[in-house]
Amino acid sequence: MHMNDEFTIRRATAGDSEEVAVMVGELLAEIMDAIGEQAFHFDLAETASRLTDFLDRENYFVFMALSGSRHPAGFIALYESYALYAEGAFGTIPELYVRPESRSNGLGIRLTAEAKSFGVSRGWKRLEVTTPPLPQFERTLAFYEREGFSITGGRKLKIGL
Repeated sequence: MHMNDEFTIRRATAGDSEEVAVMVGELLAEIMDAIGEQAFHFDLAETASRLTDFLDRENYFVFMALSGSRHPAGFIALYESYALYAEGAFGTIPELYVRPESRSNGLGIRLTAEAKSFGVSRGWKRLEVTTPPLPQFERTLAFYEREGFSITGGRKLKIGL
């Protein structure tokens, strides 16, 4: 657990699932608002239940930022991935969110630093993150580049199963 300014960052437990799920909903709403498209189906109860399951399996990790009043201010999520090209296990950041009222004070930087530190402790060789290749996400891309991430090329593709 780290203290800095008025925020505490700690690893989330299953008991935090509801609060983190609420922030996931806020993040997805913000993304859909930015792109003007209903890209996600969000169900709070399902998301909280899924998060509890992921955390219990110990292959998905969440670090929460709490304000001095213990109010959740943001979070970063990580999961362990494996690839031969990556020379072993590595981490992927599927979500990073800081509530609007807590932005521009270094909290995103602190959450990213926590993720890097955690990855080192797990023996990961790298961290990966994907940002949408859209003008609306240029600030997000610039944030990650300032934090030492570099564009690796390629495009993220998906297919529903």
